[in-house]
Amino acid sequence: MSELTSVLLAGAIALGVAGHIAWLARAGRNRAKAALAADMASVRSVVPDASDISDGMAGVITWAGSWNGQRVQLRTIVDTLATRKLPTRWLSVSITEPVAVPGVFDMMMRPNSATTFSNFDHLAHTLPKVLAFPADAVLKTDRKGVAFPQDLIATHTDIFAESRAKELLITPKGVRIVWLLAEAERARYGVFRQAAFGDAGIDPALIERLLEAASTLRQAINRRERRAA
Repeated sequence: MSELTSVLLAGAIALGVAGHIAWLARAGRNRAKAALAADMASVRSVVPDASDISDGMAGVITWAGSWNGQRVQLRTIVDTLATRKLPTRWLSVSITEPVAVPGVFDMMMRPNSATTFSNFDHLAHTLPKVLAFPADAVLKTDRKGVAFPQDLIATHTDIFAESRAKELLITPKGVRIVWLLAEAERARYGVFRQAAFGDAGIDPALIERLLEAASTLRQAINRRERRAA
């Protein structure tokens, strides 16, 4: 093979590789757009007035709207922080209405690594818990010496018997539940280091269920506070 032929062949191979990479990039963008549209449709089937209020943070999509007369927020977060694990995709569902609690109450299930969706690791005070809480739960707060209605909260944690339920956050501004949607495809992440989640979209029934759980807990806390006043 002549030197010129070798150069031409190398150039053709380089062009072919570049073209294939460009095609993969376009295909990835198209899949991402289709997945976002599907997620939006799922969210709006439960929260019809939901709008995308994302701030451009990579891997985070946020919607806000109203549900059953309450302000709500839904967010998906791609977490690539955890070491020695596959990237994960979380669904955060919040009722963003006042709650009668004296500070931040954060219950995290199996908190064995840092997360990108929570400030749990930065809360300074660990709370003792009543026996009715899940065995794998750890409770924290931002204020030492405050009391929360743990007996009441514990009666609303049945959903955390499921391994995908990860966090319950209660603050004076609302109630949030975080749920594991999916782990990244092992083969693609292992080869390309891409956090692809296949067809793991958002199930409207799951959104409804998490909103119901958060809303019921908020109402129970506020109802007790009104009776005690």
